[in-house]
Amino acid sequence: MSDQLTRQLRGRHIQLIAIGGTIGVGLFLGSAKAIRAAGPGLLVSHVLAGAAVFVIMRALGELLVRRPTVGALALLAEEFVSPFAGFATAWTYWFMWVAVGMVEITAIGIYIHYWAPTLPQWVTALGALLLLYSSNLLAVRVFGELEFWFALIKVATIVLLIGAGLLVLTTGVSELGATASVANLWDHGGFFPLGLSGVLLTLQMVTFAYSGVEVIAMTAAEAQHPQTTIPRAINTIAYRILAFYIGALIVIMTLIPWNHLDPIASPFVVVFARLGIPHAGSVVNFVVITAAASSCNSGLYTTGRLVFFLARRRQAPSSLGQLSRAQVPTRSITASAAVMLIGVALNALFPEKVFVWVTSIALIGTLWTWIIILLAHLGYRRAVAAGQEPPSSFPLRGAPVANWLVLLFLLIVIAALALDAETRVALYVAPAWFLILRLVYVTTTARGAASRYSELDHCSRADP
Repeated sequence: MSDQLTRQLRGRHIQLIAIGGTIGVGLFLGSAKAIRAAGPGLLVSHVLAGAAVFVIMRALGELLVRRPTVGALALLAEEFVSPFAGFATAWTYWFMWVAVGMVEITAIGIYIHYWAPTLPQWVTALGALLLLYSSNLLAVRVFGELEFWFALIKVATIVLLIGAGLLVLTTGVSELGATASVANLWDHGGFFPLGLSGVLLTLQMVTFAYSGVEVIAMTAAEAQHPQTTIPRAINTIAYRILAFYIGALIVIMTLIPWNHLDPIASPFVVVFARLGIPHAGSVVNFVVITAAASSCNSGLYTTGRLVFFLARRRQAPSSLGQLSRAQVPTRSITASAAVMLIGVALNALFPEKVFVWVTSIALIGTLWTWIIILLAHLGYRRAVAAGQEPPSSFPLRGAPVANWLVLLFLLIVIAALALDAETRVALYVAPAWFLILRLVYVTTTARGAASRYSELDHCSRADP
């Protein structure tokens, strides 16, 4: 039996895995709340965040074609930022995806209530986690296929909304025809009806919506032909995600004036119901559950591979670095799923607050990871300029200016977390988390850390 991960993920798997990890419940449910907070100016938030994500992904792509291996984020952080940055990035990215998993099983628990209102939220959260955990124990190609179809359902729903909206705008069909107009984007208080403060307040919501796109780094070790599939996926994913998010939001706000939307109702349900689609609520509820399951599925995949990587680096229990007969890190997936059970407990104890709390904490992990990607890319470019590294075949144009502009944007997003009492909890958790990491690093991994990271473990590399 091989002790290496196998390259079974195809290009279509990788593209849909990244889309699936990014398009979660935020678009289908949380978009109405974001629209009411910023009005049409929310589109500016999405353009800014989307442009930042594109730069981050191109920087990541330039680094990944150089080293398409499991744990690439940590290895690159160690090599081009610092040894502690590599250690902290691996564990923080794991922490982020564990939190995302908790968010998504919480969402599943909430929206199963649509059909089973008396069923306790924690019961459905637990059932969803066990089902997705079981699927992740199978061969990685099974995970890839499952995620492919999960993501396809979400994409099809968004395309249906955009297509139906364009039909209404051009023909006036359905009851939406009476209110549909492109002028809705500026007729109700202007394009920025709540001022630029509305845009600032929604930056953290929008940024969290894009989190997960960097999961491509985790698929690199199991991708077929990574030197071609990774650049192709990165070039197309950013455009597709921007088109899906911005396209859907434009259609929603042109069909229904932004100030007529209920912030706690899904705008997808409202639009489909007024288009006359039978059982619109049930249809969108199913899509939302699928979207949440897709993101949690990506979370289990990612956390399992990270713990496997850390165990092979002696930064997690060595028993978690073993593979099953199908070359799947079942023990590390089990360990991560066990930690996600905390989300089930939170659903039982704090069902009203758990979603906002855990979402804010997960955003800190995303922001740290993105900042490290940009800093590692700057370090790599300095090494190239000094003749210490060969230039990449997939370079980011506009560096280093683009890197610094995006870093500034991410610092603004962090500052925006302090503006809301509910999201402020992340700013309390983050210092404690990094202090714990520093203490663990100093006491257990500082000795010999540089030598462990300097040579790439052959067991965490798969031949391209």
